[in-house]
Amino acid sequence: MTLRPRAVVVHRRSEYEELVARHATRDQAAFFLRTRDRDIAEVEQRHEALARARAVVSAAIPLHWRRAEVERSELDRFVFGPEDVVVAVGQDGLVANVAKYLSGQPVVGVDPERGRNPGVLVPHAPQQVVDVLAGVERADRPVQERTMVQARTDDGQELSALNEVFVGDPGHQSARYVLHAGDRVERHSSSGILVGTGTGATGWLRSAWEERRSDLVMPGPTDPGLCWFVREAWPSPATGTEVTEGLVGADGSLVVTVESDTLVCFGDGIEADALSVSFGQRLTVGLAPRRLRLVG
Repeated sequence: MTLRPRAVVVHRRSEYEELVARHATRDQAAFFLRTRDRDIAEVEQRHEALARARAVVSAAIPLHWRRAEVERSELDRFVFGPEDVVVAVGQDGLVANVAKYLSGQPVVGVDPERGRNPGVLVPHAPQQVVDVLAGVERADRPVQERTMVQARTDDGQELSALNEVFVGDPGHQSARYVLHAGDRVERHSSSGILVGTGTGATGWLRSAWEERRSDLVMPGPTDPGLCWFVREAWPSPATGTEVTEGLVGADGSLVVTVESDTLVCFGDGIEADALSVSFGQRLTVGLAPRRLRLVG
C-alpha cells in the first residue's frame, strides 16, 4: 500500500522568539534592543509575517495529505520519509539547512518576507503554495536538481551540504594537513579549506573568490562540479601557498590528510553537526551522490 504524501513544514524560530526566550519577557527584550538602537516593533512585525506565512502554508496543504512540522534545531532528530514533500518557510539558508538531511524528497521554498530575502532558494510566496503542491501531486511541476557536496572520512563518517563544507581547526587555530588536489600535493598551515557548489558560489565561496581576485570560473547551481579555496595559507620552510584554489569535476575529489590533533568538517555553517578527523586520518571531499530537488 502506497502511503499518502506527507507535507513536512520546516521553519526556524523567529528573532522575536529567540529574544524572549533569552530575556524572559517582551519588555526585557525590548529594553535589550533599545540599548542597541533597535526597536522591538520591527522584530515583532517580522515575527508576525512568519506566523502568517506558516498559517497560509498550513491551510494550503491538501486535506488528504498527512502533515508534520519541524523546527530547524530539530532537523538532525527528524526522520524524513520517501513520500515527504518538504515545505521550507523562511530565508534561503533554511533550504540549505534541510538539504543535508534529505534523500531525493522535493523541496518547496517559501519566502515569508518578499523583497527582504534574495529568494534564490525560496522563490514562492505563501499564497502560491496551493498551486505548487497541486503541481507536485500531479508530477507536472518543474524541479531543479541542484548539486551538493559530500565529505567522507576513511572510517566511514559522511556529511553532505548544499552550499559548502568547511574543513579546519575546531578552535579556529591553524589547521595543519597535506592537501591532495589531483596530481598537486602540498602541506599547509592555514585557516581551513572551503569546498562548495554553484549554489554556494553566491555566498561564503564568493567572498573568498573576490578577496583573492581569482580567475577561476565557478560552477553553476546544477553543474556537476565544485570549487575550493584554502583560507590564509601560511608560507614557511615546511608549508606552501601554491595549491590554494581549484575546481573538482564529476570524477574528481579533494583529499585532506590531517596533521593536527583534530580537525572538523561541517556543512552550510552548522558547526554543531560536524565530522571529527584526527591525526593521520584522511578526509575526501567531492560531489554528493544525491542532489537537492528544488520545486520551481
